[in-house]
Amino acid sequence: MRFLHTADWHLGRVYHNLSLLDDQAHLLDQFVDLVQNLNSNKQIKVGDKFAVLAFEVVYLYREINTLGFTTPKEVVKNSTTYPNKLGFDNMESFYLNVDAKPTENLSAKASINILGNVAANPIDEVFYENRTRIANITSNGTTYDLSGLERIRLYQASFTWNEKWFNLTGFYRTGHQGWGYEGDLFGLYPEANYGPNLDIYHGETLGFELEGKKAINGLKVAYGPQLWWGANPAVLVKYTRKVSIFDITGIFQDDLDKNTNTTSSVAIPLPKNRKGTVEIKTKFGPWGIQLGGIWAGSTKLGESFEIVDGTAGNYSVYTDKINSKDTWGGKAKITLQSGAINWYAQGAAMGLVADGGADYTKTFTGWRLKDSGSGNQYNFLTGLTYGMGDFQIAPNFLWQKPIIGPIPAGIVDKTTGLVATPRVIINDPFAVRTNRETVAGELLLAYDPTPATWMWEWNNDEMEDAPFAASADFVYRHLPTTQDATIGFTADRTMFVFNGSPTAHDLWETNVRIVSKINPNLGLIANLYSGNGQANGTDERVIQRYGGDLRAIYKKVKLIASVKINDWGPYDYDRDYNLTYPMQLMADLSTTASNLPNWFGLPDTRIGIRATWRSLDQYSPRYSPTTKTDASGATVADPTAIGYGNGSEWEIRTYIHFNLGK
Repeated sequence: MRFLHTADWHLGRVYHNLSLLDDQAHLLDQFVDLVQNLNSNKQIKVGDKFAVLAFEVVYLYREINTLGFTTPKEVVKNSTTYPNKLGFDNMESFYLNVDAKPTENLSAKASINILGNVAANPIDEVFYENRTRIANITSNGTTYDLSGLERIRLYQASFTWNEKWFNLTGFYRTGHQGWGYEGDLFGLYPEANYGPNLDIYHGETLGFELEGKKAINGLKVAYGPQLWWGANPAVLVKYTRKVSIFDITGIFQDDLDKNTNTTSSVAIPLPKNRKGTVEIKTKFGPWGIQLGGIWAGSTKLGESFEIVDGTAGNYSVYTDKINSKDTWGGKAKITLQSGAINWYAQGAAMGLVADGGADYTKTFTGWRLKDSGSGNQYNFLTGLTYGMGDFQIAPNFLWQKPIIGPIPAGIVDKTTGLVATPRVIINDPFAVRTNRETVAGELLLAYDPTPATWMWEWNNDEMEDAPFAASADFVYRHLPTTQDATIGFTADRTMFVFNGSPTAHDLWETNVRIVSKINPNLGLIANLYSGNGQANGTDERVIQRYGGDLRAIYKKVKLIASVKINDWGPYDYDRDYNLTYPMQLMADLSTTASNLPNWFGLPDTRIGIRATWRSLDQYSPRYSPTTKTDASGATVADPTAIGYGNGSEWEIRTYIHFNLGK
């Protein structure tokens, strides 16, 4: 058995004003050749454990081509504004992966991230490694600037333990499947797979799942401080039993504490709650029936909320309280599978605080219109699919309406002068957001000549084997009323509450997906979209957005590219504030040491180059064609100045990623 040990490379280091990059590049070329010639069947072992080392070295060159810009040419000492400069920078990010299997029924994995230098000038300023940036700490009235924190952090971990009476799994930032197909009609335990967003916003998932066997078969327990991103510390217990022709499932959830670690507006921790659900499911020939009830929100009994009634200039504001009838809800679903036709219909009546979770399951096909799972609503959905050989046509319909509507900003009681405040879910017992009044229609068209690799399966990117398969989905939403307020985040992850939401506007979107696997060495996946959109916050501008992305693999070469026109930037606060770019372009070209790159972006040994270019206008971050003097006398950016053209920013990064071992 051969061991490969390296240490103290000091990549990117300069000694006495002498760059060692040329020498290090020569050594890395030799190192890559050596890695390619290793016997991949061998593992670095210590007893029954083996370790895998992966690391990435990124060199960035970033420049601005604009009439003026808020990013400085040189680094400002102890600045906490990013990007912090123009020009060159580099990053070293190492992942030490350890797998252990002390017995046949017990295995564990862990991945540790170790940071060297972290670039401070990327135009995408929020990323996993930025945790080492300068932090301002105030103690006894004195502010200290600290840098280089958290150089070492546990990135992921998981274990499985299979015993005669149970299966026990644990996870930390590795995700898990939900219970949606196992009797969880109200979505209490969602799946927890978030892709790169979990890294970008330093999100976490942590918990355990126990599945009973033998005498306790049908029992599942989930417990942990954050079972899904944004969850409160909670325990969930599910028990399923078959009685005659009926599958009966009961679920109980109890939040043990409040999650105070809010990192993104896409994963907002809600107030503590206690919930219980029951589902009865059965089939009669081609017919399927699901009936369920939910009890939730008893922790909010007695809490006050405001109601507004009337029209502009003639509003009345009332106050009411949550009572026991507001904690109950029900749902029913019917399905029919008959030859070329599949049909479903479902409806729900949910009390003001009878909150479940969003529906992540798929019924027959890949529809986007689904039950939000929120309380304070009535809803009805129905759709059918009709198959014609390899083609499928699938219309879908949604109607929903809140029991108590939203509070628009600026409402004043005509008699008392009381100003009503738009609700927000972290401060009020309920709010109108995803449960807003909606009448929506959807038409989904699909061509799939290889139905054995279902187009809507989660791993279809990897498994699809058709020379050509495609789907096109059009959704139109009629939205007659506005929403309550929501939470936003600034670039430095400071949380705040918006004071309202935009005026109601009908929205539409079109999404096209194309998959082509011509042969095992050549394939491509493309996604195209168009539509309009509104900000999450209060900005009234309605945008018209277009774009698409492409992933292509030819033998050992992989290309990833994307184009976005008049669309939001990559972060949650871009949509919160309605920050857009006239055009965004990205291309990433890499080659791998393995036989074929993977479609999911999993770790492998590769070298590549990535380029990003964006045009900038008055709605874009950091755009400043000129400056002005504000009321305090300070010189500030003036992105709305008249007579100036668009700016642009671009970045080129080269990277080397090694994955050694199994």
